[in-house]
Amino acid sequence: QAQLVESGGGLVQAGGSLNLSCTASGRTFSIKTYAMGWFRLAPGKEREFVAAISWGGGTQYYADSVKGRFNIARDNARNAVYLQMNSLKPEDTAIYYCARGPEYSSGYASAATLYDYWGQGTQVTVSS
Repeated sequence: QAQLVESGGGLVQAGGSLNLSCTASGRTFSIKTYAMGWFRLAPGKEREFVAAISWGGGTQYYADSVKGRFNIARDNARNAVYLQMNSLKPEDTAIYYCARGPEYSSGYASAATLYDYWGQGTQVTVSS
C-alpha cells in the first residue's frame, strides 16, 4: 500500500526546534523522482504551503512566514524528506503534512492541487 508517513511532531516552547520526517512506504511507491512539499493546517485556517524541494534536492522554496527558520531536505536513498524547524513560534502550531508533487519538477509548486499523495499528518504545538 502506497503511503507517506510523517513523524517528529510534538510540543515545544517558543524558540525551540523540531525536525519532521516523511517516509514513503509501499513496495512500488517511490518519491525519488518527484518534488516533495510540506503543508500545514491550523485550527480555523485554510491549508497553507510551507516548503517544497525539487526532485533532485537542489532547489528549495519556502513560504514567507517560515523563510529563514525552516529548512527542507531530502534523502532519496532513504525515500525520505525532512523539515527542520527552528525558532518556532506559537503561530506555527498546526498539523503538518508531507505530500508528493509533480515528477521531475523543480519543486516550484505551492498549490496543493499539484500534489497527489498525502501523509496522515503530525501535530506540532508551540507554546508561548
